[in-house]
Amino acid sequence: MTGPHRAPRPGAAAGAPGRWLALSVLILAVLLVAVDATVLGLATPYLSEDLEPTGNQLLWIGDVYSFVIAGLLVSMGSLGDRIGRKKLLLTGATAFGGLSLLAAYATSPEMLIAARALLGVAGATLMPSTLALIRNLFPDPRERSVAIGIWGAAASAGAAVGPIVGGFLLEHFWWGSVFLINLPVMAVLVLVGVKLLPESKNPDPGPWDLLSVGFSLVGMIGVVYCVKELATHATGAAAIVAGLIGVLALLAFVRRQLTLPKPLLDMRLFKHRGFSGAVLADLLTILGLSGLVFFLSQFLQLVQGRTPLEAGLAELPAAIGAVAAGLVAGAAARRYSVRAIVSGGLAAIGLSLAVLVFLNAHTGFPVLGGVLLVVGVGAGFSFTVTADVILSSVPKEQAGAASAVSETAYELGAALGIALLGSMVTGVYRGFETPAGVPADTAAAAHESLGGAAESAAHLPPDLAAGLLASAQDSFVAGLRIACGVGAVVLLATAVGAWFLLRGQTLQDGADGDMDGRRPSDGGRADADTVGAADSDHRDGGQAAGADGSRRDHGGVRTGVTEPAARI
Repeated sequence: MTGPHRAPRPGAAAGAPGRWLALSVLILAVLLVAVDATVLGLATPYLSEDLEPTGNQLLWIGDVYSFVIAGLLVSMGSLGDRIGRKKLLLTGATAFGGLSLLAAYATSPEMLIAARALLGVAGATLMPSTLALIRNLFPDPRERSVAIGIWGAAASAGAAVGPIVGGFLLEHFWWGSVFLINLPVMAVLVLVGVKLLPESKNPDPGPWDLLSVGFSLVGMIGVVYCVKELATHATGAAAIVAGLIGVLALLAFVRRQLTLPKPLLDMRLFKHRGFSGAVLADLLTILGLSGLVFFLSQFLQLVQGRTPLEAGLAELPAAIGAVAAGLVAGAAARRYSVRAIVSGGLAAIGLSLAVLVFLNAHTGFPVLGGVLLVVGVGAGFSFTVTADVILSSVPKEQAGAASAVSETAYELGAALGIALLGSMVTGVYRGFETPAGVPADTAAAAHESLGGAAESAAHLPPDLAAGLLASAQDSFVAGLRIACGVGAVVLLATAVGAWFLLRGQTLQDGADGDMDGRRPSDGGRADADTVGAADSDHRDGGQAAGADGSRRDHGGVRTGVTEPAARI
Protein backbone atom coordinates (compact mmCIF):
# COMPACT_ATOMS: atom_id res chain seq x y z
CA MET A 1 0.00 0.00 0.00
CA THR A 2 1.29 3.41 -0.86
CA GLY A 3 0.71 6.59 1.06
CA PRO A 4 -1.58 9.31 -0.23
CA HIS A 5 -0.10 11.38 -3.02
CA ARG A 6 0.09 15.06 -2.18
CA ALA A 7 -0.41 17.27 -5.20
CA PRO A 8 1.99 20.17 -5.48
CA ARG A 9 0.68 23.63 -4.68
CA PRO A 10 -0.40 25.62 -7.71
CA GLY A 11 2.55 27.63 -8.91
CA ALA A 12 5.07 25.67 -6.86
CA ALA A 13 8.30 25.00 -8.73
CA ALA A 14 9.82 21.54 -8.74
CA GLY A 15 13.12 21.32 -6.90
CA ALA A 16 16.20 19.37 -7.86
CA PRO A 17 16.31 15.72 -6.78
CA GLY A 18 18.44 15.29 -3.68
CA ARG A 19 18.27 18.99 -2.86
CA TRP A 20 17.98 18.39 0.89
CA LEU A 21 21.09 16.22 0.84
CA ALA A 22 22.81 18.96 -1.15
CA LEU A 23 21.75 21.44 1.54
CA SER A 24 23.56 19.29 4.13
CA VAL A 25 26.76 19.83 2.13
CA LEU A 26 26.27 23.59 2.16
CA ILE A 27 25.68 23.44 5.91
CA LEU A 28 29.15 21.92 6.33
CA ALA A 29 30.65 25.04 4.73
CA VAL A 30 28.57 27.29 6.97
CA LEU A 31 29.56 25.37 10.10
CA LEU A 32 33.20 25.61 9.12
CA VAL A 33 33.13 29.38 8.67
CA ALA A 34 31.14 29.91 11.88
CA VAL A 35 33.41 27.74 14.01
CA ASP A 36 36.57 29.17 12.45
CA ALA A 37 35.43 32.70 13.25
CA THR A 38 35.16 31.96 16.97
CA VAL A 39 38.15 29.79 17.85
CA LEU A 40 41.07 32.08 17.01
CA GLY A 41 40.38 34.41 19.93
CA LEU A 42 40.74 31.51 22.35
CA ALA A 43 44.03 30.47 20.76
CA THR A 44 45.60 33.94 20.84
CA PRO A 45 47.32 33.62 24.25
CA TYR A 46 48.86 30.28 23.24
CA LEU A 47 50.13 31.31 19.83
CA SER A 48 51.47 34.54 21.37
CA GLU A 49 53.60 32.48 23.73
CA ASP A 50 54.83 30.20 20.94
CA LEU A 51 55.42 32.63 18.03
CA GLU A 52 56.14 35.73 20.14
CA PRO A 53 54.49 38.24 17.79
CA THR A 54 54.71 41.97 18.45
CA GLY A 55 51.54 43.77 19.48
CA ASN A 56 51.06 45.04 15.94
CA GLN A 57 51.62 41.59 14.44
CA LEU A 58 49.07 40.12 16.84
CA LEU A 59 46.49 42.65 15.67
CA TRP A 60 47.19 41.73 12.04
CA ILE A 61 46.84 38.02 12.82
CA GLY A 62 43.35 38.75 14.11
CA ASP A 63 42.29 41.40 11.57
CA VAL A 64 43.81 40.49 8.21
CA TYR A 65 41.22 37.75 7.60
CA SER A 66 38.30 40.15 7.98
CA PHE A 67 40.05 42.84 5.92
CA VAL A 68 40.56 40.51 2.96
CA ILE A 69 37.16 38.85 3.16
CA ALA A 70 35.39 42.24 3.30
CA GLY A 71 37.31 43.41 0.26
CA LEU A 72 36.61 40.33 -1.85
CA LEU A 73 33.04 39.28 -1.00
CA VAL A 74 31.35 41.18 -3.81
CA SER A 75 34.02 40.19 -6.33
CA MET A 76 33.86 36.51 -5.38
CA GLY A 77 30.07 36.48 -5.40
CA SER A 78 30.16 37.90 -8.91
CA LEU A 79 32.87 35.42 -9.94
CA GLY A 80 30.63 32.55 -8.84
CA ASP A 81 27.83 33.91 -11.01
CA ARG A 82 30.27 33.76 -13.94
CA ILE A 83 32.26 30.55 -13.58
CA GLY A 84 29.75 28.51 -11.56
CA ARG A 85 28.86 28.61 -7.87
CA LYS A 86 29.57 24.93 -7.30
CA LYS A 87 32.99 25.25 -8.90
CA LEU A 88 33.82 28.32 -6.82
CA LEU A 89 32.57 26.74 -3.59
CA LEU A 90 34.52 23.51 -4.00
CA THR A 91 37.66 25.32 -5.14
CA GLY A 92 37.42 27.71 -2.19
CA ALA A 93 36.76 24.83 0.21
CA THR A 94 39.80 22.92 -1.01
CA ALA A 95 41.97 26.01 -0.69
CA PHE A 96 40.56 26.73 2.77
CA GLY A 97 41.55 23.26 3.95
CA GLY A 98 45.09 23.51 2.57
CA LEU A 99 45.63 26.98 3.98
CA SER A 100 44.34 25.86 7.37
CA LEU A 101 47.17 23.32 7.38
CA LEU A 102 49.62 26.12 6.58
CA ALA A 103 48.26 28.26 9.42
CA ALA A 104 48.37 25.37 11.91
CA TYR A 105 52.07 24.79 11.32
CA ALA A 106 53.12 28.43 10.94
CA THR A 107 56.60 28.96 12.37
CA SER A 108 56.60 32.75 12.50
CA PRO A 109 54.11 35.61 12.91
CA GLU A 110 54.68 36.65 9.29
CA MET A 111 53.85 33.17 8.06
CA LEU A 112 50.65 33.08 10.12
CA ILE A 113 49.59 36.54 8.90
CA ALA A 114 50.11 35.44 5.28
CA ALA A 115 48.15 32.22 5.89
CA ARG A 116 45.30 34.17 7.48
CA ALA A 117 45.19 36.60 4.55
CA LEU A 118 44.98 33.71 2.08
CA LEU A 119 42.29 32.11 4.25
CA GLY A 120 40.35 35.35 3.80
CA VAL A 121 40.56 34.95 0.02
CA ALA A 122 39.26 31.38 0.28
CA GLY A 123 36.65 32.32 2.88
CA ALA A 124 35.22 35.01 0.61
CA THR A 125 34.18 32.26 -1.83
CA LEU A 126 32.18 30.22 0.68
CA MET A 127 29.28 32.22 2.12
CA PRO A 128 28.05 33.90 -1.10
CA SER A 129 28.31 30.58 -2.93
CA THR A 130 26.24 28.69 -0.34
CA LEU A 131 23.43 31.24 -0.39
CA ALA A 132 23.42 31.49 -4.18
CA LEU A 133 23.25 27.70 -4.47
CA ILE A 134 20.31 27.63 -2.05
CA ARG A 135 18.59 30.15 -4.32
CA ASN A 136 18.96 27.71 -7.23
CA LEU A 137 18.42 24.44 -5.38
CA PHE A 138 15.07 25.56 -4.00
CA PRO A 139 12.95 27.34 -6.63
CA ASP A 140 9.87 26.73 -4.50
CA PRO A 141 9.71 29.77 -2.15
CA ARG A 142 8.34 27.89 0.87
CA GLU A 143 11.03 25.24 0.65
CA ARG A 144 13.63 27.94 0.18
CA SER A 145 12.49 29.66 3.38
CA VAL A 146 12.92 26.40 5.30
CA ALA A 147 16.34 25.87 3.70
CA ILE A 148 17.48 29.38 4.64
CA GLY A 149 16.26 28.79 8.19
CA ILE A 150 18.24 25.54 8.43
CA TRP A 151 21.29 27.24 6.91
CA GLY A 152 21.11 30.07 9.43
CA ALA A 153 20.47 27.67 12.30
CA ALA A 154 23.62 25.75 11.37
CA ALA A 155 25.63 28.97 11.42
CA SER A 156 24.24 29.86 14.83
CA ALA A 157 25.03 26.41 16.15
CA GLY A 158 28.55 26.66 14.75
CA ALA A 159 29.13 29.97 16.48
CA ALA A 160 27.95 28.47 19.77
CA VAL A 161 29.92 25.25 19.44
CA GLY A 162 33.11 27.00 18.30
CA PRO A 163 34.27 28.24 21.72
CA ILE A 164 33.42 24.90 23.33
CA VAL A 165 35.31 22.87 20.72
CA GLY A 166 38.18 25.37 20.75
CA GLY A 167 38.42 25.26 24.53
CA PHE A 168 38.54 21.46 24.50
CA LEU A 169 41.25 21.36 21.82
CA LEU A 170 43.40 23.95 23.57
CA GLU A 171 43.20 22.02 26.82
CA HIS A 172 44.58 18.89 25.12
CA PHE A 173 46.57 20.01 22.06
CA TRP A 174 48.64 22.90 20.76
CA TRP A 175 47.15 26.10 19.31
CA GLY A 176 47.41 24.88 15.71
CA SER A 177 44.74 22.26 16.39
CA VAL A 178 42.04 24.93 16.11
CA PHE A 179 42.93 25.25 12.41
CA LEU A 180 43.23 21.50 11.79
CA ILE A 181 39.57 20.90 12.64
CA ASN A 182 38.83 22.47 9.24
CA LEU A 183 40.46 19.61 7.33
CA PRO A 184 37.99 16.73 7.88
CA VAL A 185 35.02 19.05 7.37
CA MET A 186 36.45 20.33 4.10
CA ALA A 187 37.30 16.82 2.91
CA VAL A 188 33.70 15.67 3.41
CA LEU A 189 32.34 18.86 1.84
CA VAL A 190 34.41 18.47 -1.33
CA LEU A 191 34.00 14.70 -1.78
CA VAL A 192 30.24 14.75 -1.21
CA GLY A 193 29.66 18.13 -2.86
CA VAL A 194 31.13 16.91 -6.16
CA LYS A 195 28.34 14.31 -6.34
CA LEU A 196 25.38 16.13 -4.79
CA LEU A 197 25.64 19.81 -5.70
CA PRO A 198 24.26 20.90 -9.07
CA GLU A 199 26.16 23.55 -10.98
CA SER A 200 24.51 26.91 -11.64
CA LYS A 201 25.73 30.16 -13.13
CA ASN A 202 24.69 33.16 -15.15
CA PRO A 203 24.47 32.07 -18.82
CA ASP A 204 25.39 35.56 -20.07
CA PRO A 205 27.59 37.12 -17.37
CA GLY A 206 30.08 39.26 -19.23
CA PRO A 207 33.76 39.49 -18.28
CA TRP A 208 35.02 39.58 -14.69
CA ASP A 209 36.24 43.17 -14.65
CA LEU A 210 39.59 43.21 -12.83
CA LEU A 211 39.59 46.98 -12.41
CA SER A 212 36.28 46.73 -10.55
CA VAL A 213 37.75 43.95 -8.41
CA GLY A 214 40.68 46.21 -7.54
CA PHE A 215 38.43 49.16 -6.66
CA SER A 216 36.26 46.94 -4.45
CA LEU A 217 39.25 45.37 -2.69
CA VAL A 218 41.06 48.66 -2.02
CA GLY A 219 37.85 50.44 -1.06
CA MET A 220 36.56 47.94 1.49
CA ILE A 221 39.98 47.23 3.01
CA GLY A 222 40.68 50.96 3.31
CA VAL A 223 37.36 51.74 5.00
CA VAL A 224 37.39 48.74 7.35
CA TYR A 225 41.05 49.33 8.28
CA CYS A 226 40.33 53.00 8.99
CA VAL A 227 37.34 52.20 11.17
CA LYS A 228 39.17 49.53 13.18
CA GLU A 229 42.30 51.65 13.63
CA LEU A 230 40.34 54.69 14.81
CA ALA A 231 38.44 52.46 17.22
CA THR A 232 41.71 51.20 18.68
CA HIS A 233 43.83 54.36 18.69
CA ALA A 234 41.22 57.17 18.37
CA THR A 235 43.52 59.11 16.03
CA GLY A 236 46.01 58.28 13.31
CA ALA A 237 47.01 59.94 10.07
CA ALA A 238 47.63 56.61 8.34
CA ALA A 239 44.13 55.37 9.21
CA ILE A 240 42.50 58.58 7.95
CA VAL A 241 44.46 58.44 4.70
CA ALA A 242 43.51 54.78 4.26
CA GLY A 243 39.87 55.67 4.88
CA LEU A 244 39.91 58.47 2.30
CA ILE A 245 41.56 56.21 -0.28
CA GLY A 246 38.95 53.57 0.51
CA VAL A 247 36.03 55.96 0.04
CA LEU A 248 37.45 57.24 -3.27
CA ALA A 249 37.97 53.67 -4.48
CA LEU A 250 34.38 52.74 -3.58
CA LEU A 251 33.07 55.79 -5.42
CA ALA A 252 35.14 54.76 -8.43
CA PHE A 253 33.72 51.24 -8.11
CA VAL A 254 30.13 52.51 -8.12
CA ARG A 255 30.80 54.83 -11.06
CA ARG A 256 32.37 52.02 -13.07
CA GLN A 257 29.48 49.63 -12.34
CA LEU A 258 27.04 52.19 -13.70
CA THR A 259 28.96 52.38 -16.99
CA LEU A 260 29.74 48.70 -17.60
CA PRO A 261 27.25 46.75 -19.75
CA LYS A 262 27.81 43.68 -17.55
CA PRO A 263 28.87 45.01 -14.12
CA LEU A 264 30.23 42.98 -11.22
CA LEU A 265 27.37 44.35 -9.13
CA ASP A 266 24.20 45.72 -10.66
CA MET A 267 23.69 48.95 -8.72
CA ARG A 268 20.04 48.99 -9.79
CA LEU A 269 19.45 46.37 -7.11
CA PHE A 270 19.54 49.16 -4.55
CA LYS A 271 16.54 50.84 -6.19
CA HIS A 272 14.46 47.95 -4.92
CA ARG A 273 13.07 49.10 -1.58
CA GLY A 274 12.89 45.59 -0.15
CA PHE A 275 16.49 44.82 -1.02
CA SER A 276 17.83 48.12 0.29
CA GLY A 277 15.71 47.91 3.42
CA ALA A 278 16.84 44.36 4.19
CA VAL A 279 20.53 45.13 3.66
CA LEU A 280 20.32 48.34 5.72
CA ALA A 281 18.47 46.53 8.52
CA ASP A 282 21.19 43.85 8.64
CA LEU A 283 23.99 46.43 8.74
CA LEU A 284 22.41 48.50 11.51
CA THR A 285 21.44 45.43 13.53
CA ILE A 286 25.00 44.16 13.59
CA LEU A 287 26.20 47.68 14.39
CA GLY A 288 23.86 47.92 17.37
CA LEU A 289 24.67 44.43 18.63
CA SER A 290 28.43 44.70 18.29
CA GLY A 291 28.99 46.27 21.70
CA LEU A 292 27.36 43.31 23.43
CA VAL A 293 28.95 40.76 21.10
CA PHE A 294 32.47 42.14 21.38
CA PHE A 295 32.55 42.64 25.15
CA LEU A 296 30.23 39.95 26.53
CA SER A 297 32.93 37.29 26.80
CA GLN A 298 35.19 39.72 28.66
CA PHE A 299 32.36 40.54 31.06
CA LEU A 300 31.65 36.87 31.74
CA GLN A 301 35.30 35.93 32.25
CA LEU A 302 37.04 39.01 33.64
CA VAL A 303 34.18 40.50 35.65
CA GLN A 304 32.14 37.48 36.71
CA GLY A 305 35.13 35.12 36.87
CA ARG A 306 33.85 32.36 34.59
CA THR A 307 36.17 30.00 32.72
CA PRO A 308 36.22 30.15 28.90
CA LEU A 309 34.09 27.00 28.75
CA GLU A 310 31.59 28.39 31.26
CA ALA A 311 31.44 31.65 29.30
CA GLY A 312 30.75 29.74 26.10
CA LEU A 313 27.96 27.78 27.77
CA ALA A 314 26.51 30.99 29.24
CA GLU A 315 26.14 32.39 25.73
CA LEU A 316 24.28 29.32 24.43
CA PRO A 317 20.76 30.75 24.97
CA ALA A 318 21.36 33.27 22.17
CA ALA A 319 22.23 30.48 19.74
CA ILE A 320 19.31 28.32 20.90
CA GLY A 321 16.89 31.21 20.39
CA ALA A 322 18.29 31.99 16.95
CA VAL A 323 18.11 28.37 15.81
CA ALA A 324 14.51 27.95 16.97
CA ALA A 325 13.32 31.25 15.50
CA GLY A 326 15.20 30.79 12.23
CA LEU A 327 13.46 27.49 11.52
CA VAL A 328 9.97 29.01 11.76
CA ALA A 329 10.70 32.54 10.54
CA GLY A 330 9.56 31.95 6.96
CA ALA A 331 6.22 30.48 8.02
CA ALA A 332 5.69 33.31 10.51
CA ALA A 333 6.42 35.96 7.86
CA ARG A 334 3.85 34.39 5.54
CA ARG A 335 1.23 34.12 8.26
CA TYR A 336 1.66 37.68 9.45
CA SER A 337 3.91 39.89 7.32
CA VAL A 338 7.57 40.42 6.50
CA ARG A 339 7.72 43.80 8.15
CA ALA A 340 5.93 42.58 11.29
CA ILE A 341 8.42 39.74 11.82
CA VAL A 342 11.53 41.77 10.96
CA SER A 343 10.48 44.85 12.94
CA GLY A 344 9.26 42.72 15.82
CA GLY A 345 12.54 40.81 15.93
CA LEU A 346 14.58 44.00 15.87
CA ALA A 347 12.41 45.57 18.57
CA ALA A 348 12.89 42.47 20.74
CA ILE A 349 16.66 42.81 20.43
CA GLY A 350 16.46 46.53 21.20
CA LEU A 351 14.36 46.00 24.32
CA SER A 352 16.71 43.25 25.49
CA LEU A 353 19.69 45.59 25.12
CA ALA A 354 17.74 48.22 27.05
CA VAL A 355 17.40 45.75 29.95
CA LEU A 356 21.20 45.40 29.99
CA VAL A 357 21.50 49.09 30.83
CA PHE A 358 20.97 47.83 34.40
CA LEU A 359 23.73 45.21 34.11
CA ASN A 360 26.16 44.86 37.01
CA ALA A 361 28.89 42.49 38.10
CA HIS A 362 26.40 40.43 40.13
CA THR A 363 23.73 40.00 37.45
CA GLY A 364 22.70 36.35 37.66
CA PHE A 365 22.49 33.88 34.83
CA PRO A 366 18.66 33.66 34.84
CA VAL A 367 18.45 37.35 33.91
CA LEU A 368 21.41 37.31 31.53
CA GLY A 369 20.38 34.02 29.95
CA GLY A 370 16.81 35.25 29.47
CA VAL A 371 18.02 38.42 27.80
CA LEU A 372 20.35 36.47 25.49
CA LEU A 373 17.53 34.08 24.61
CA VAL A 374 15.31 36.98 23.51
CA VAL A 375 18.21 38.51 21.57
CA GLY A 376 18.69 35.19 19.79
CA VAL A 377 15.01 34.82 18.96
CA GLY A 378 14.83 38.37 17.62
CA ALA A 379 17.98 37.89 15.54
CA GLY A 380 16.77 34.53 14.22
CA PHE A 381 13.50 36.02 13.02
CA SER A 382 14.90 39.21 11.53
CA PHE A 383 18.07 37.88 9.89
CA THR A 384 16.36 34.82 8.38
CA VAL A 385 13.51 36.81 6.86
CA THR A 386 15.75 39.55 5.49
CA ALA A 387 17.91 36.82 3.94
CA ASP A 388 14.85 35.35 2.29
CA VAL A 389 13.79 38.76 1.00
CA ILE A 390 17.20 39.44 -0.53
CA LEU A 391 17.48 35.99 -2.14
CA SER A 392 13.95 36.08 -3.49
CA SER A 393 14.19 39.59 -4.86
CA VAL A 394 17.05 39.04 -7.29
CA PRO A 395 17.07 37.13 -10.54
CA LYS A 396 18.85 33.83 -10.06
CA GLU A 397 21.68 34.85 -12.33
CA GLN A 398 22.60 37.62 -9.85
CA ALA A 399 22.22 35.54 -6.68
CA GLY A 400 25.96 35.35 -5.97
CA ALA A 401 26.59 39.10 -6.18
CA ALA A 402 23.48 39.92 -4.15
CA SER A 403 24.41 37.40 -1.44
CA ALA A 404 27.83 39.02 -1.26
CA VAL A 405 26.25 42.44 -0.70
CA SER A 406 24.48 41.05 2.34
CA GLU A 407 27.68 39.51 3.67
CA THR A 408 29.53 42.78 3.11
CA ALA A 409 26.84 44.61 5.08
CA TYR A 410 27.57 42.32 8.03
CA GLU A 411 31.30 42.92 7.82
CA LEU A 412 30.88 46.68 7.55
CA GLY A 413 28.26 46.77 10.31
CA ALA A 414 30.56 44.86 12.65
CA ALA A 415 33.50 47.15 11.89
CA LEU A 416 31.44 50.31 12.41
CA GLY A 417 29.84 48.95 15.55
CA ILE A 418 33.13 47.97 17.14
CA ALA A 419 34.54 51.37 16.19
CA LEU A 420 31.64 53.41 17.57
CA LEU A 421 30.43 51.34 20.51
CA GLY A 422 33.86 49.90 21.25
CA SER A 423 35.32 53.37 21.50
CA MET A 424 32.57 54.27 23.99
CA VAL A 425 33.37 51.31 26.20
CA THR A 426 37.11 51.95 25.95
CA GLY A 427 36.72 55.67 26.62
CA VAL A 428 34.66 55.09 29.76
CA TYR A 429 36.92 52.27 30.91
CA ARG A 430 40.15 54.25 30.66
CA GLY A 431 38.74 56.93 32.94
CA PHE A 432 38.68 54.79 36.06
CA GLU A 433 40.45 56.05 39.16
CA THR A 434 43.66 54.23 40.10
CA PRO A 435 44.00 53.44 43.84
CA ALA A 436 46.79 55.26 45.63
CA GLY A 437 50.04 53.32 45.80
CA VAL A 438 49.80 51.62 42.41
CA PRO A 439 53.02 52.21 40.40
CA ALA A 440 52.65 54.43 37.34
CA ASP A 441 53.71 51.79 34.80
CA THR A 442 51.32 49.26 36.33
CA ALA A 443 48.49 51.79 36.24
CA ALA A 444 49.22 52.59 32.59
CA ALA A 445 49.05 48.91 31.65
CA ALA A 446 45.82 48.50 33.62
CA HIS A 447 44.18 51.37 31.75
CA GLU A 448 44.87 49.76 28.36
CA SER A 449 42.33 46.95 28.78
CA LEU A 450 40.50 44.95 31.41
CA GLY A 451 42.75 42.00 30.61
CA GLY A 452 45.74 44.25 31.25
CA ALA A 453 44.25 45.27 34.58
CA ALA A 454 43.82 41.63 35.60
CA GLU A 455 47.40 40.84 34.65
CA SER A 456 48.72 43.94 36.43
CA ALA A 457 46.76 43.16 39.57
CA ALA A 458 48.41 39.75 39.77
CA HIS A 459 51.75 41.46 40.54
CA LEU A 460 50.44 43.73 43.30
CA PRO A 461 49.87 43.16 47.02
CA PRO A 462 46.41 41.70 47.70
CA ASP A 463 44.82 44.95 48.99
CA LEU A 464 46.07 47.06 46.08
CA ALA A 465 45.21 44.30 43.59
CA ALA A 466 41.65 44.06 44.82
CA GLY A 467 41.16 47.83 44.70
CA LEU A 468 42.64 48.16 41.20
CA LEU A 469 40.64 45.26 39.80
CA ALA A 470 37.36 46.40 41.38
CA SER A 471 37.78 49.92 40.02
CA ALA A 472 38.63 48.60 36.54
CA GLN A 473 35.69 46.17 36.54
CA ASP A 474 33.22 48.85 37.63
CA SER A 475 34.43 51.17 34.89
CA PHE A 476 34.24 48.41 32.27
CA VAL A 477 30.67 47.52 33.24
CA ALA A 478 29.70 51.22 33.12
CA GLY A 479 31.04 51.43 29.57
CA LEU A 480 29.26 48.23 28.58
CA ARG A 481 25.97 49.61 29.93
CA ILE A 482 26.37 52.73 27.79
CA ALA A 483 27.14 50.63 24.70
CA CYS A 484 24.04 48.51 25.33
CA GLY A 485 21.94 51.65 25.76
CA VAL A 486 23.16 53.13 22.49
CA GLY A 487 22.71 49.77 20.79
CA ALA A 488 19.12 49.63 22.08
CA VAL A 489 18.39 53.02 20.52
CA VAL A 490 19.94 51.93 17.20
CA LEU A 491 17.94 48.68 17.15
CA LEU A 492 14.63 50.31 18.05
CA ALA A 493 15.17 53.00 15.41
CA THR A 494 16.04 50.28 12.88
CA ALA A 495 12.84 48.43 13.80
CA VAL A 496 10.82 51.56 13.00
CA GLY A 497 12.73 52.08 9.74
CA ALA A 498 12.22 48.46 8.70
CA TRP A 499 8.47 48.83 9.31
CA PHE A 500 8.31 51.51 6.62
CA LEU A 501 10.99 50.24 4.22
CA LEU A 502 9.51 46.74 4.09
CA ARG A 503 5.93 47.94 3.66
CA GLY A 504 4.12 45.70 1.19
CA GLN A 505 7.01 43.22 1.04
CA THR A 506 5.96 39.57 1.16
CA LEU A 507 7.73 36.26 0.78
CA GLN A 508 6.97 34.42 -2.43
CA ASP A 509 4.39 31.65 -2.46
CA GLY A 510 4.31 30.76 -6.14
CA ALA A 511 6.89 29.91 -8.75
CA ASP A 512 10.21 31.64 -9.09
CA GLY A 513 8.87 34.14 -11.52
CA ASP A 514 7.73 36.55 -8.81
CA MET A 515 10.90 38.49 -8.30
CA ASP A 516 9.75 41.43 -6.26
CA GLY A 517 7.86 39.49 -3.64
CA ARG A 518 4.75 41.61 -4.00
CA ARG A 519 2.81 40.53 -7.08
CA PRO A 520 2.97 37.60 -9.48
CA SER A 521 4.85 38.03 -12.69
CA ASP A 522 3.06 38.29 -16.01
CA GLY A 523 4.20 34.89 -17.02
CA GLY A 524 6.55 32.06 -16.22
CA ARG A 525 9.97 31.80 -17.70
CA ALA A 526 12.60 29.19 -18.24
CA ASP A 527 15.32 29.27 -15.63
CA ALA A 528 17.81 31.97 -16.55
CA ASP A 529 20.65 30.02 -15.02
CA THR A 530 22.46 27.15 -16.64
CA VAL A 531 22.37 24.19 -14.33
CA GLY A 532 23.72 20.68 -14.37
CA ALA A 533 22.18 18.74 -17.24
CA ALA A 534 20.77 16.16 -14.89
CA ASP A 535 18.86 18.80 -12.96
CA SER A 536 17.90 21.63 -15.29
CA ASP A 537 15.10 19.85 -17.16
CA HIS A 538 13.61 18.59 -13.94
CA ARG A 539 13.88 21.93 -12.21
CA ASP A 540 12.60 24.23 -14.95
CA GLY A 541 9.81 22.06 -16.24
CA GLY A 542 9.69 23.93 -19.54
CA GLN A 543 8.14 27.11 -18.17
CA ALA A 544 7.24 29.68 -20.79
CA ALA A 545 8.97 33.02 -21.10
CA GLY A 546 7.46 36.32 -20.13
CA ALA A 547 6.07 38.60 -22.81
CA ASP A 548 9.40 40.36 -23.36
CA GLY A 549 11.58 37.37 -22.53
CA SER A 550 12.98 39.07 -19.44
CA ARG A 551 12.60 38.35 -15.77
CA ARG A 552 10.52 40.83 -13.86
CA ASP A 553 13.06 41.67 -11.20
CA HIS A 554 12.14 45.30 -10.46
CA GLY A 555 15.71 45.99 -9.49
CA GLY A 556 16.26 42.50 -8.13
CA VAL A 557 17.30 41.70 -4.57
CA ARG A 558 18.12 38.98 -2.08
CA THR A 559 19.04 39.13 1.58
CA GLY A 560 21.63 36.90 2.95
CA VAL A 561 21.60 35.79 6.49
CA THR A 562 24.99 35.04 7.25
CA GLU A 563 24.41 33.58 10.54
CA PRO A 564 21.34 34.70 12.27
CA ALA A 565 23.15 34.13 15.47
CA ALA A 566 26.64 33.55 14.43
CA ARG A 567 26.48 37.26 14.04
CA ILE A 568 25.44 37.69 17.65
